Amino acid sequence: MVPPIDYETLRLIWWVLMGTLLIGFALTDGFDLGVTTLLPFVAKEDAERRLVINAISATWEGNQVWFILGGGAIFAAWPFVYAVSFSGFYLAMFLLLAALILRPVGFKYRSKRPDPAWRARWDWALFAGGFVPALVFGVAVGNVLGGLPFRLDGDLRAFYEGSLLGLFHPFALLSGLLSVAMVVLHGSCWLAIKIERGPVHDRATRFGQVAAVAAILLFALGGVIVATGGMGFRIAGPIDTAGPSNPHFTATVAAAGAWLDNYGAHPWMLIAPSLGFAGPLLALIGIRTRREILAFGGSAAGTLGIIATVGLSMFPFILPSAIDPGSSLTVWNASSSHLTLFVMLLVTVVLLPIVLIYTAWVYRILFGRVTLADVASNPDYY
Repeated sequence: MVPPIDYETLRLIWWVLMGTLLIGFALTDGFDLGVTTLLPFVAKEDAERRLVINAISATWEGNQVWFILGGGAIFAAWPFVYAVSFSGFYLAMFLLLAALILRPVGFKYRSKRPDPAWRARWDWALFAGGFVPALVFGVAVGNVLGGLPFRLDGDLRAFYEGSLLGLFHPFALLSGLLSVAMVVLHGSCWLAIKIERGPVHDRATRFGQVAAVAAILLFALGGVIVATGGMGFRIAGPIDTAGPSNPHFTATVAAAGAWLDNYGAHPWMLIAPSLGFAGPLLALIGIRTRREILAFGGSAAGTLGIIATVGLSMFPFILPSAIDPGSSLTVWNASSSHLTLFVMLLVTVVLLPIVLIYTAWVYRILFGRVTLADVASNPDYY
């Protein structure tokens, strides 16, 4: 069977789809992570903390679908990327999964006992379940931008030569803090929409203002470091965009400032970093003027812009190698076969709209503010 869409186009489509799934995860589960990160700080009493928890209790499980879809897309469409990244980030993945496991356990067990100490411990567990994943995701992106210490041998076997502590270098930590600022801003904007106005609402918006300023400053600092810190990779030889998936067929070199090349070649890509700055600024304006929908929209736009900036800056690279640039994985040399990408695209065309429609329907049905009175009177609330 010869797919009616050429190999190059399919690779581009799946690159866009992978970015779309990651952005979808950041936009939906991102505010969940932000809300639980804020939990111990914006809510002082048990009733207030239950108010915050129930602002996301109805949707957090569904939001994690985007994370699963993103992982599945990487596994199926970019097997080399999946193999190398999951090997390299193996211990970090355990840290991430341990933190994510705390969230459902915390939701289910927190209110099983009325003991304040019991509930306080679970509140901090929920905080860890929000803060740690946000930090680890950002650290991972920082490492990808700088290149991972892996190489491929002649049989395309991957050898990772890094360590867990080696992942947490200064630029990676900067990226992690930017990720935390993004989700805290997104979570505070969600709380501003979802809970009744009052002390908790006001505390959340104050944290949101700080997070918005932090996101702008950290994004700007990260851009300066990328531009002046010697980061970047270029494809040095001819590119066969429809050739077989074999990284050894691509000549890649490390090149300082190469992550800015695409913006000179394609000025329209500047839309992404512009959104990365304008989004948090718009969110800040929305928070200060008590226009919650504007604030949440600005936060979402900022998240989209920052993630898109990373993808567009690196294109066509997906996972560059810091120790052997010739082993770097790109859109053109690391994908599944032509037929596999086409069959998966057919499945995605059918299933992804269903996911989107169902998600939109759920949010429409569950729209509305949670109040302290609801939490006190409804036995179905956490």
